[in-house]
Amino acid sequence: MAALIPPGSGGPPRPVEPAPDTALSVRGGVGGIAFQLEELAAGAVELDGLARDLASVELDAHRVWTELGSYQNDPPSSGTEAVTAVWEGRRAVAAVREELQDMATRVQACQRDYEVAEQRSRGNLRSGTDALRLLPAQLTDLHLGGLGEPFRADFSRLLNRDSMEGLTGNYLVIMALLGVNSQAVLGAVTMAAATGMKGSGVPDVVRMLAGGVMPHLRPRPVSATATSTMEITLDASPAGLLARAKGVDEDGRGRIEVIRTEHGGQEAFVVIVPGTQPGDAGGPNPFDEHGIAEGLGYGSAHTSAAIRDSLRQAGAEAGAQVVAVGYSQGGIHAMNLSQDKAFLAEFDLKYVLTAGSPIGGINPEPGISSLHLEHRQDWVPGADGAPSPDTRDRVTVTLQNRVLTPVGVDPGLGPGHRLTNYEAGARAVAASNDPSLVASTAALAGVVGAGGAATATRFQLVRAPKPQESGRSDVAGRRAEWSDVRPPGGR
Repeated sequence: MAALIPPGSGGPPRPVEPAPDTALSVRGGVGGIAFQLEELAAGAVELDGLARDLASVELDAHRVWTELGSYQNDPPSSGTEAVTAVWEGRRAVAAVREELQDMATRVQACQRDYEVAEQRSRGNLRSGTDALRLLPAQLTDLHLGGLGEPFRADFSRLLNRDSMEGLTGNYLVIMALLGVNSQAVLGAVTMAAATGMKGSGVPDVVRMLAGGVMPHLRPRPVSATATSTMEITLDASPAGLLARAKGVDEDGRGRIEVIRTEHGGQEAFVVIVPGTQPGDAGGPNPFDEHGIAEGLGYGSAHTSAAIRDSLRQAGAEAGAQVVAVGYSQGGIHAMNLSQDKAFLAEFDLKYVLTAGSPIGGINPEPGISSLHLEHRQDWVPGADGAPSPDTRDRVTVTLQNRVLTPVGVDPGLGPGHRLTNYEAGARAVAASNDPSLVASTAALAGVVGAGGAATATRFQLVRAPKPQESGRSDVAGRRAEWSDVRPPGGR
């Protein structure tokens, strides 16, 4: 009966860590520690149930043994041996039950230890106590991404993702920056107390600024007008979809693309949103610098409404399956769709792909898969001060390869933020055998397949004039001035 005792009693159960990859660091997904712990916890519940069943069997065996007690004086072949066999059987059942209960207890303890470690890590990030841990990598990336290039008075270019995340996620730093405004400090303190120092304080800060000293950051309605439709051959891989984002960006300011495709006899729509297009801040282009404030502080409410309208114009009916793709600021807008109740009430958002985007503080509705590409040298994904959660449906890939800005090319926001580097990273993701990445890319392919013949429609998005400009009648003329192909050097 000893063979029935479950193996693994040599130590507490631990999640299986993914094989090391020098190019990619993967967090979350079906191979992530959090999901494995969830599975272990579910298994622990099942083990508890089995232990209770065995306890009932053990009780029955003891009752039988008691009833056989009067036969122990009979001949050994019919008395003592039978009584002994029942006793040994009860002991074996008890041993299995105790082992199952012990395993369940250790699994639950493992899960609690992981949750405590995660909370402690977030607490250290908020308080800045882990700054020394970030220093070696920061110094290395400072040389590659900052000191080796022409100096600019933009200190953020000199930070990597982790350092930027530590800075913007530090409530003390945020409150110090707001120290010039006592009312803002009070709001920040209230916010920190209400959240228990969890999550990101950046959205609250954005709304504070827009509601006070920087009212020009307040978002305004956005409209969408179709400009062109073309038949294309779609590459529906992560790298192919990011390449479409580059093409949309080069086509003109304020434009998005909706791709209508079919897979498995069912239509699907892919929304492509470009990154930040600097210039004329606060003007008609919703993807200028002020668009970041709408995304981080206001859930992209007006841009999401324009995307919904674009989908309708492209032929998407209620309940249509949608994949959202965004680079940099575009990733914020794309990911915000995953928590936009109005959008989700009309369309079935299945998947979100982002690259170089600060989306850690955005919490999608259950069942929506997402893949987030970040680069170690790219400070932009850390700008919201919140790491992406480790969940089954959410996978974050950090590209670890060292990159430099090509000679003669505008460094922009640093080499780590270049879209071409993220395209290369997306190709590495597609070729990876990591279980989280295999499952995530399969989820994307399940909606759009590998690609093929598709219809792409470009839309011009226009932000409404500022209130003092509402009487102007030359909006169409102003749109034409800035909707031409963007000059080089944008992001």
